[in-house]
Amino acid sequence: MTIADKQLQTREIITKAVCGKGRKFSTVTHTVTPPHHPTSILGAWIINHQYEAVKAGDGIEVIGTYDINVWYSYDRNSQTDVAKETVSYVESVPLSYLDPKHRASTEEVAAESTQEPNCIEATISSNGTSVIIRVEREFVVEMIAETKVFVAVLPGGSDDLDGKDFEYGLADDGDFEDLDPDLLDDEL
Repeated sequence: MTIADKQLQTREIITKAVCGKGRKFSTVTHTVTPPHHPTSILGAWIINHQYEAVKAGDGIEVIGTYDINVWYSYDRNSQTDVAKETVSYVESVPLSYLDPKHRASTEEVAAESTQEPNCIEATISSNGTSVIIRVEREFVVEMIAETKVFVAVLPGGSDDLDGKDFEYGLADDGDFEDLDPDLLDDEL
């Protein structure tokens, strides 16, 4: 039975969908100046990460803060202390996919940190008064909005099909006859 046999009709449905996606990995550098000149760095870590996402132009901005803690020794390795500094950031994440027909008035954005900010290197600056921290972080963002989708509709419903095969009949040129069915993924 072909679609033409059932007098195919279409409908527009307005639904919420993911209308934009993006991902960004970045490495940034921060400078922490402790109250004493550091002799050596004993540890560096990042805690209290908080962020939110906002729409900005054709992308999404992730606005957040985190605390950098640097444990260091000073006075020729005879004393230790922890220097703490709160860092604010704005990460602009471009959308690699964007549905141009979404309703802009219904946009909602969300961000997920797939790589929490993490200290990958801590070194004493050349002048010996501060600590240079390299941090890596990664975000995945989504924009959800209302958009239109088109669906095929059978006027009488599917009750009268009674297990019959249904062919869409959009193209009858045999393009799919050469496909190897063994290449299909059984786990889908």
